[in-house]
Amino acid sequence: MQPREDRATWKSNYFLQIIQFFYDYLKCFIVGAAVVPMGKNTMMHKAIQGHLENNPALEKLLPHIQGNVGFVFTKEDLTEIRDMLLASKVPATAHAGAIAPCEVTVPGQNTGLEPKKTSFLQALSITTKITSDTTEILSDVQLIKTGDKVGVSEATLLNMLNISPFPLGLIIRQLFNSSSIYNPEVKLHSRLLEGLRNVANVCLQIGYPTVASVPHSTIDGYKQVLALSVETDCTFLLAEKVKAFLADPSAFVAAAPGLQPRLKPRKNWRSWMRI
Repeated sequence: MQPREDRATWKSNYFLQIIQFFYDYLKCFIVGAAVVPMGKNTMMHKAIQGHLENNPALEKLLPHIQGNVGFVFTKEDLTEIRDMLLASKVPATAHAGAIAPCEVTVPGQNTGLEPKKTSFLQALSITTKITSDTTEILSDVQLIKTGDKVGVSEATLLNMLNISPFPLGLIIRQLFNSSSIYNPEVKLHSRLLEGLRNVANVCLQIGYPTVASVPHSTIDGYKQVLALSVETDCTFLLAEKVKAFLADPSAFVAAAPGLQPRLKPRKNWRSWMRI
């Protein structure tokens, strides 16, 4: 039988393992769990703080290491792993004093309980009758609402009926990607679009064309050409429509009876053209 390592050795190996994970994996989830042991938060803090000089970005993790939390390291796509983690649930029994994450409805059924349990069920406002020396619940009953504190009687009834109403699994609290940390409710697609907008803004400011900025530059150029066409005799098809509208807006209203213009034509239309 292999001897158990002493506590000092265990701590040292734990620190090395945590830091090695951050070197091997650039992405991870910070997850919370109800009963899964994750390791002491103080040890996680100590392991990370001891290596901030090598990887300063890890400091962003420290405020989120609170309560019963742990890390799920991955090299794969964060969206796919997130969905897998959230889908991995097992049914859990109700415990008195717990906050219900979802509503609980007890279906109408023959409970198989002895008749003397009738008074217990009636105390919970559950209508029953005696059928073949067993207690029958006559109709579905909403026993607990989402966010309610589970009472002793409710928990006892659910356990008697062998009903495990609550899903138990990991709760994703934060996502860490190389050097950024953000809430899992933030859509990765939205963050990508936000990044593209920032790139486009920078490129437009410095006059450097990229795939992100060229569409905006093209639209701005079109507006400039359109504004010049309206001010001069030079014209093209789309400019003719704008000139016709500016000359007689009422003609467009007449062409579409029942519709009222939402905006009057601007006198200072050059500001709209961004001249």
